[in-house]
Amino acid sequence: MSNKGGVVCAGTIVIDKVVIVDRWPLENSLSNIHCEIKTGGGGPFNIVKDLRAMDINLPLAIVGLLGNDDNGQWLINDCRKSNIDINQLHITKDNTPTSYTYVISVESTGRRTFFNQRGTNALLTDIHFDFNYFVNKKSYNLFYLGYLTILNELDRFIDNETIAGKVLKQAKEYGFETIVDFVTGHNIFYSKIALFTLPYVDHLIINEIEAGFILNQTFEQVTISQIEQAGRILMEKYGVQRSVTIHFDHGAVCVSRENNSNFECFIQGSLCLPNGFIKGAVGAGDAFAAGIIYGLYQKWPIQKRLICAVCVAAMCLKDETPYAGVENIEECMKLTDVFEFRKLEATSRIKDS
Repeated sequence: MSNKGGVVCAGTIVIDKVVIVDRWPLENSLSNIHCEIKTGGGGPFNIVKDLRAMDINLPLAIVGLLGNDDNGQWLINDCRKSNIDINQLHITKDNTPTSYTYVISVESTGRRTFFNQRGTNALLTDIHFDFNYFVNKKSYNLFYLGYLTILNELDRFIDNETIAGKVLKQAKEYGFETIVDFVTGHNIFYSKIALFTLPYVDHLIINEIEAGFILNQTFEQVTISQIEQAGRILMEKYGVQRSVTIHFDHGAVCVSRENNSNFECFIQGSLCLPNGFIKGAVGAGDAFAAGIIYGLYQKWPIQKRLICAVCVAAMCLKDETPYAGVENIEECMKLTDVFEFRKLEATSRIKDS
């Protein structure tokens, strides 16, 4: 076991049924299916698979609740093949199915739309977490939880906190650095879930749409400086402890106060990829998060973490599935020698109009 610890990923675990289509249809019209792929999915699963591809020796564990069905067994078997600790990958005792998602991906753009059956993910709660095992028996030190706002029980409010907040608070008491991600989807309690959970989060990793949901704003066509301000608000008013990283098409911004009480802002452009490189964007946000998490594990400075994140995300884009495009960390970082980074300034827009 490495003295550096290891990574525990918990939360939304699904079977992804990726459907590649020629275009996104209007209502009452048709598009053509080119191929279908069955794969694992959800933030925790994608991230442990990315991290395993990046580093074969990194200690990894996954926490979740699966159905007693073929999809659940598929996910268990895949984790075993990847040498991922499944000690706390639980199986429900009722007939609730393993969660699954239809991922409709447009072939020409890589853009994807998700239709999710929450299944057993909706039942995952605090009783499914044993931090004593992870710390005293296995020495893990990084804890990721995602996606908030589609984990029904963990999103539930009790005593001025969410159940997720209670789990994260316990993780911190056991010495974990906590990392959280949200889902890009509507929830009438989105901002409230964030407000009652984020004080127990060391590192928040979200995209610009999720930042907008939390802050009740729209960040579709904003500048880098506006994203930086959003990050500061998430730390000052919502209580994130150490860093907020917001990623978007053109790159990412990280607002941090890890080293002292003053805020620091780090900006990183994404890689300029040639036409034809992108096969699909499914899992790209999770791949970005995996890059940040790997940088935390290696204790890299923030700018290097961001470079790692955009490189891993770019690797993910070259495959239709959520994680099969990711390779070892050396190959990921070699992309910096092949492609240029986008140049971003405070007044730069975060995406093309």
